[in-house]
Amino acid sequence: MFYHIGRYTTMLSYLFAKPERVSTYWKRLIDEIIQLGVKSLFMVVLMSAFMGAVLVIQTASAIESAWIPDYTVGFTVKQTLILEFCPTIISLILAGKVGSNIASELGTMRVTEQIDALEVMGVNSIGFLIGPKILGSLFIFPILIMYSMFFGFVGGWALCYLTEIIPIEQYLLGIQSFSYENYEYLRYALIKTVFFAFIITSVSSYFGYYTSGGALEVGKSSTKAVVYSSILILMINVLLTQLLLD
Repeated sequence: MFYHIGRYTTMLSYLFAKPERVSTYWKRLIDEIIQLGVKSLFMVVLMSAFMGAVLVIQTASAIESAWIPDYTVGFTVKQTLILEFCPTIISLILAGKVGSNIASELGTMRVTEQIDALEVMGVNSIGFLIGPKILGSLFIFPILIMYSMFFGFVGGWALCYLTEIIPIEQYLLGIQSFSYENYEYLRYALIKTVFFAFIITSVSSYFGYYTSGGALEVGKSSTKAVVYSSILILMINVLLTQLLLD
């Protein structure tokens, strides 16, 4: 464990050593933003919309009482999406999609000696290959989470419109019941997302970059990247929740 922690820390220390031209990094940054974020947008939107609809059904079924107003459904859906589902569950899903992609990409480059070729040419391979991935995820993941929140609300609204499980006006009233605490919750969700983005890209890059062997080891590195990223996300989630919401 200490060996991997030390090598992971060393890898991060080389991120900005021997930087290339800014134009080179800028092009790779844009490419990574598209690869990591834009290409994941459809999946995030689809899952968030369906989850918003499911939350409306579950909440409405659980609080069937004349003493509880209908707008409680919208309020509960909003709190659930902002506090936990969008920042944490979507990040876990992205760890599976994005993390495995990063690890397999870098692992393939390692076993086919493309990374060695970059080193021979005097290129800082860690900064050139991994730096833009981390910076790109730190920029695009919070935007993805904001889209996830919005379409989660839209999914709940669409279900109310199609099934009339509760009046749409009551659902929107619960969604719009915004207070100072809600701004704090939104800030909390985005802070978590930034940490999760760093974990997903850096841990996945670590396992991919230090892959050794052949195609079988590339697959193993991808699996390790997803598993360890998910574990660290859950651990950091508990820690940040204690620090930010205590």
